[in-house]
Amino acid sequence: MTSPDPILIVGGGLVGASLAIALDTAGIPAVLVEAAAPRVDDQPSYDERNLALARATVNGLKAIGVWEFAEARATPIVHIHTSRAGDFGSVRMDAADEGVDALGWTLPARELGAALLRRLDRCRLLTRLAPARVERIEPVENGWRVVMTTPEGSVERTTPLLVGADGTTSGIRTQLGIGTRDHDYEQALFVSTMTPERDPRGRAYERFTNEGPVAVLPLADRRIGMVLTVDAGRADEVAAMDDAAFVAFAQERFGWRLGRLSRPGKRSPYPIRRVAAEALVGTRAVLVGNAAQTVHPIGAQGFNLGLRDALTLAELVTDASDVGAASLLGEYASRRKADREGTMAMSHGLVRLACLDQPLLGPVRSLAMLALDRIPPLRHAMSRRGMGFRAHAPFAVRETTP
Repeated sequence: MTSPDPILIVGGGLVGASLAIALDTAGIPAVLVEAAAPRVDDQPSYDERNLALARATVNGLKAIGVWEFAEARATPIVHIHTSRAGDFGSVRMDAADEGVDALGWTLPARELGAALLRRLDRCRLLTRLAPARVERIEPVENGWRVVMTTPEGSVERTTPLLVGADGTTSGIRTQLGIGTRDHDYEQALFVSTMTPERDPRGRAYERFTNEGPVAVLPLADRRIGMVLTVDAGRADEVAAMDDAAFVAFAQERFGWRLGRLSRPGKRSPYPIRRVAAEALVGTRAVLVGNAAQTVHPIGAQGFNLGLRDALTLAELVTDASDVGAASLLGEYASRRKADREGTMAMSHGLVRLACLDQPLLGPVRSLAMLALDRIPPLRHAMSRRGMGFRAHAPFAVRETTP
């Protein structure tokens, strides 16, 4: 990169931090602006969620030197079982059938955040401003002037490429004048951990119900991560449940595949809505992660999709003579289009179809599940997609296994 000014990334969450590390790995200077102090407890996205990291995502984290700090706390997913309450049939994906050791791994967001912080500390070309808040952005010749407030006072930086990685309510997106297409699912998500009677042994479950999807992820120490979706109108009721009532509620929704559930951990609610930016790029500016698209958590696609954003951008700007050139940003938008739109359509379609309380759809859903489970080419294609492999994926996430 020949520009004297570094790329400026606003947002130090999971995707923003990953992008900063990827740029440093490629030898590209950057400035990372973080609203929170650089501590796990202060970063909102390093929270109680349990992330399902696709195999391709872990490939990417290995490539940028993050996985070595996270691997010890990660749990491999060797089997995924998908079903729908009231319908017959199920879809099963197995690592052995795909010739790999794991389809993906589960990891608490807090643990991934800690790994990112450790890797950020080793960056050589990265400048971190934390805590810092962007007050305004101003166009200048061949870039942007970014005015920020820090505990030491006002700070200004110029950049040839401004990256908005500041989440669903992105202030950078708003200041760039990029609108969004929003959809409120009128649902709330509750995440918690529990101990099942039977060891999950690396098995993950996704169960669709009329009330919304339920997911179970294997964790370390024979624990599971429980993800429960409820109607927004019931959120206060579920939040007010004591531990015994919440366990009984989770047991009713998930069933008894792992035996009796017990010992619930901290319970955290999240509202669910889809927010899609109407454009991924602007003049010398680009959006990544949740600032570009926030999807329904069904299928656990959020961070996996966002990391592919970050690694694609890092790949394109490496060795570029002008990192903010319109042609480069157009190529970024083009490469991300199919993956982004396909993932959003899949997650939205699954919620609308698999969780729709419509008896006439039951036989159709059941036949579709049987076909996906019993026809090897279909099951293989679905498994490859579940592992995060896409056309035009960044080089860092690819592998040569099937």
